[in-house]
Amino acid sequence: MTHSDESPVERPPAELTGVVERNIRALLERRRAEEQRRGCQDQLADGITRFTGSMRFVYLHLLVFGLWIGVNLPWSPLPRFDPSYVVLAMVASVEAIFLSTFILITQNRMTIQADKRADLDLQISLLAEHEITRLITLVTAVAQRMGIHTAEDPELAELAQDVAPEKVLDTMEARRQQFAAEESQSREP
Repeated sequence: MTHSDESPVERPPAELTGVVERNIRALLERRRAEEQRRGCQDQLADGITRFTGSMRFVYLHLLVFGLWIGVNLPWSPLPRFDPSYVVLAMVASVEAIFLSTFILITQNRMTIQADKRADLDLQISLLAEHEITRLITLVTAVAQRMGIHTAEDPELAELAQDVAPEKVLDTMEARRQQFAAEESQSREP
């Protein structure tokens, strides 16, 4: 520990650091493996999306469209090739169609990844809930055996019950529908 005005930064225990490091390595390895499994088409779509979402793309368009417009101005000394800018509008429209398609492809892939992460989060949360329920049961039994009165707390019995996720989802959906019905009734004159 140091004796300075700044509070010392506490380091996590070595075991925690090892677990955290292992998890980080596992997640990075998983992400790298998923990146390598992507096909050429997905890599191309991601590359195009990455480039079109950059300032280089904006500067390139400012340059190309600025030159296109400048060359085709009525007082330009250069030969005009698109005096009504119809070709420019068509090029921009076709480009917008393709760019939106590439962006949607990338977003679809990202949505699949987000769904996988959400499923993992749910599984970890359910496992943690199950483990905590078991710990409450064990600690309550130990407290009762030792004659500690807090073991008689009625909330402990409720907390010691396993949660059925499908019932929670059903209840949430029923409450959502009930709330929506109440909202629509309150809006009616």
